[in-house]
Amino acid sequence: MTTDIKPLIATAVDRPLTRDEAEDAFRILFNGEATPSQIGGLLMTLRTRGETVEEYAAAASVMRAKCKAVKAPVGAMDIVGTGGDGKGTLNISTATAFVVAGAGVTVAKHGNRNLSSKSGAADALTQLGINVMVGADVVERAINEVGIGFMMAPMHHPAIAHVMPTRAELGTRTIFNILGPLT
Repeated sequence: MTTDIKPLIATAVDRPLTRDEAEDAFRILFNGEATPSQIGGLLMTLRTRGETVEEYAAAASVMRAKCKAVKAPVGAMDIVGTGGDGKGTLNISTATAFVVAGAGVTVAKHGNRNLSSKSGAADALTQLGINVMVGADVVERAINEVGIGFMMAPMHHPAIAHVMPTRAELGTRTIFNILGPLT
């Protein structure tokens, strides 16, 4: 296991990272051990070259290991968008979550503010007067009592706080647009 991200960024320029290398890279990011420039360098290198299944799997594994779990009933579903479609569309996944919950399906929705798109799930819910900055206990209670609850990405995945400012500054899709829905 390495704790220096620079050689991993250099490797990612030349070839896809192995599962172990990608786990090391994302562990460094999630532990807050990379500078904003290093975070941006890795994210844009992966995006430009194209992320591999191994890189997604490794990043998701590290991210899941650091998340705050929410206990939802069996059969609950997460309706989450990937954001950053580049077309300026409205947030469809949030409206869909309400329709599905209204039809009787338990929904454990997960999302964030707009980082690379016009509107994120948290932006839409905040406009409706919903407090999205709540812990797992409140989300679990909402899911059990009303059939729908919202997991704000930074509350559910606190380790991503280290990469969010860089993602916002980049203003484009990154591996995190898919990692959120995967985790």
